Amino acid sequence: MQIYTIASGSAGNCTLVRDGDTAVLIDVGISTKRIVTALRELDMLPEQLDGILITHEHGDHICGLNTFIKHYDIPIFAPRTVANHLSWSIAGVDDYLTVLPPGQDYTLRGLSVYPFHTPHDTPESVGYRLKGSSVFGFCTDFGHVTDEILEGMRGADAAVIEANHDLEMLRNGSYPYYLKRRILSDNGHLSNDACAELSAELYKYGTRKIILGHLSRENNLPSIARKSVLGALNAEGVDTENGIVLEIAPENAILRLIVEDESLC
Repeated sequence: MQIYTIASGSAGNCTLVRDGDTAVLIDVGISTKRIVTALRELDMLPEQLDGILITHEHGDHICGLNTFIKHYDIPIFAPRTVANHLSWSIAGVDDYLTVLPPGQDYTLRGLSVYPFHTPHDTPESVGYRLKGSSVFGFCTDFGHVTDEILEGMRGADAAVIEANHDLEMLRNGSYPYYLKRRILSDNGHLSNDACAELSAELYKYGTRKIILGHLSRENNLPSIARKSVLGALNAEGVDTENGIVLEIAPENAILRLIVEDESLC
């Protein structure tokens, strides 16, 4: 399985997952031009996509969808409330939409897709667990870790999880009070500390490759996020030099991560 974060952050989000002949995007929060350019850099055409998985309705996750569907006939998958929003906000999208109920598996060309709810300040938001040659968990834009998130993410070989902000940088930063309160709420975004705890929990259940995503440009630094997660792993006795791969998803560049099927090694 191959994972490529194309964009990650409040300016736009898009991730490509390839497994054998199957390829899906998670979110389309950047322009069609950027997506096409990234795919070509990865020796792939948009027509080769088998689907687009949408996590929620915020613009940094769907703003490119309107233009994308004018050029490419790619199936779009989303939970019911998100699908309803897309239906009334994007002309012609109904021709491509399939509703995926959270908590149920869906098979997409041999790739098992399992959506699960995430707590965010939108009517409905989900993460995704993809199972093919390996298991990949994707979960960003959530204010706290729930049992449903743990159920969806445990056992993933690799994961993208949110490390949005450093608590002190956010509290002492220039954001207005209402925005700080929104980010810090249970339906906001995940802090480095909470991400570190989640990373340590996922490690216990077999996750060995972690990408930290959706870092705030103003309230975080890759070095701080990495230090928080490594500290939590070290506290659990993890050999962070050899026992885990920890990457930071760039805001505007491609990050590549290959996940091997351990059973074939």
